[in-house]
Amino acid sequence: MRTLIVFDIADDGRRSRVVKALLARAERVQKSVFEAPDLNRAAYLRLRSELEGLIDPTQDDLRYYRLCAACVGRSEHVGCGVGLLDPPATFEIVG
Repeated sequence: MRTLIVFDIADDGRRSRVVKALLARAERVQKSVFEAPDLNRAAYLRLRSELEGLIDPTQDDLRYYRLCAACVGRSEHVGCGVGLLDPPATFEIVG
């Protein structure tokens, strides 16, 4: 299941740590929006635990939107940014 992760983090240091953690597992599609590829439940829970340990819940906002295959299929994108929801421009069949 794909996951859209969005945040609003008040402190530059905390924001940098969250971005660093997300860049290891997800693609940045906007400044405070990341798309993670198909994370199984265990990987999703590990990511949540890590991210939530980096923020101050009294000042910061962190949201997760889990997208089923049908939801991904109904998603639309307009503009120059490329995310995991968009099909690749080119692909190679290996086998």
